[in-house]
Amino acid sequence: MSETVNENNLPTSFSDFALSARAIKGITALGYKEPTSIQIKATPALLKGLDIIGQSPTGSGKTVAFILPLLEKLNLENCVNQGLILCPTRELCLQVVSEIKKLGRFYEGLQVTALIGGVPGREQAKVLEKGVHIVVATPGRLADHIDRHQINLQPLIYVVLDEADKMLEMGFEKEVQYIMRSLPKKRQTLLFSATFQDNIQSLSQRYQNNPLHLKEEDTLSKLLSIKEYLYEVEMGKNPSDALQNKINTLSRVLHKHSKGTTIIFCNQKLMLAEIHKFLNKNDVNSAILSGDLEQRDRERVITFFRNGSIRILIATDVAARGLDIEHIELVINFDLPPQAETYVHRIGRTGRAGREGVAVSIMNPGEDIKIIGIEKLTGRTMIRESLGFKNQHGLNSSFQVAKMQTLHISGGKKDKLRAADILGSLTAQPDAIEAAEIGKIDIQDHYSFVAITSGQAERAFNKLRNSRIKGRKFSIKTVK
Repeated sequence: MSETVNENNLPTSFSDFALSARAIKGITALGYKEPTSIQIKATPALLKGLDIIGQSPTGSGKTVAFILPLLEKLNLENCVNQGLILCPTRELCLQVVSEIKKLGRFYEGLQVTALIGGVPGREQAKVLEKGVHIVVATPGRLADHIDRHQINLQPLIYVVLDEADKMLEMGFEKEVQYIMRSLPKKRQTLLFSATFQDNIQSLSQRYQNNPLHLKEEDTLSKLLSIKEYLYEVEMGKNPSDALQNKINTLSRVLHKHSKGTTIIFCNQKLMLAEIHKFLNKNDVNSAILSGDLEQRDRERVITFFRNGSIRILIATDVAARGLDIEHIELVINFDLPPQAETYVHRIGRTGRAGREGVAVSIMNPGEDIKIIGIEKLTGRTMIRESLGFKNQHGLNSSFQVAKMQTLHISGGKKDKLRAADILGSLTAQPDAIEAAEIGKIDIQDHYSFVAITSGQAERAFNKLRNSRIKGRKFSIKTVK
């Protein structure tokens, strides 16, 4: 049996959560001023040790909601695995690890690691042997470590299944059940899902203890800041050329809705390559986000898209799960998703943080039933209007220049480089680069990326090549 939250007796600020001073310092350092709705409901309950089954949309702040209580419960003097967070994709795992490290920067000695594919299992086993406090993992890789007796799950006190619906949808049900059977019985268990279908309810009943049931009702209301357009593929002279007809429609959509940061969603990986080939032919700065990419390449694509040096990202739902980009201006459904709920998840990536967004869906002839289902779920009618540009071929030059370019610096965390060091080198006289021309700076272990506005990229390249960063010379190259 699930409990429900008492809406009349909730805290209204982070200071009401009874958090430690180091937790408040971490929140303040990240610029968080007020807790979100899910944080207000979940965090105090989790601090009390309750199990939770939560329904919460992307961007609602649920990651912070479950990380803060975990950090507060850790015994940092005992470097054993006390927290486990299961995620459906590598990208979401890395995003959660990043959030833990940022929030936990004042928790001295905190050790956290990701167990994901694309990274040698032997290296991960060595990290586990040294000891970590928190593990963030995909089900398949964690199950493999359990099989090999490379991880001790018995010290666990806190377990999170994040985006459980997607894990089951991706076929991880057996792995999830195997992992849950391997856990200690005495633990706190959290289950977050976008939907509460029968299999999610079954997970809760099997593995949770009288959970508090939380549901965020504002998922659909967030769509109010998004303009939704629908265009049907216009058949050409030869009906057998269905793919080319659809790509021609996509070309016209890009002309009519020319935006900066754009995601194109497809249902199948094969279609990603076709769209990428079309965009490359028209000199459009784009990239594919696919499960076939090596982990390092996936991380590079996300970094370049996030910093604005990739104009258009082409992805499947699985590859893009957990993608956290601040300002996506346009979402295009090249293929209508199989479920209406997935449509809401896709277009919810635009129009965030009070900004306006645009979502465009391309419908094949005979897909009216899908549109009816989507409009019934959202309670909104998509805008149907003419595309224009009927005889348009190719794309105009505005698509060919990305807002930013990325420079690669051959030094990173292991060289004691910080973002402030790179920023200081770029803004120092003579020939200083204005701070407004410098975008995101991403520091990895052995290298760093810095985004520069396209008009200033060459100047920035020459300045870094001819100067020192923290008293040292590093190799500089343009990578995107």
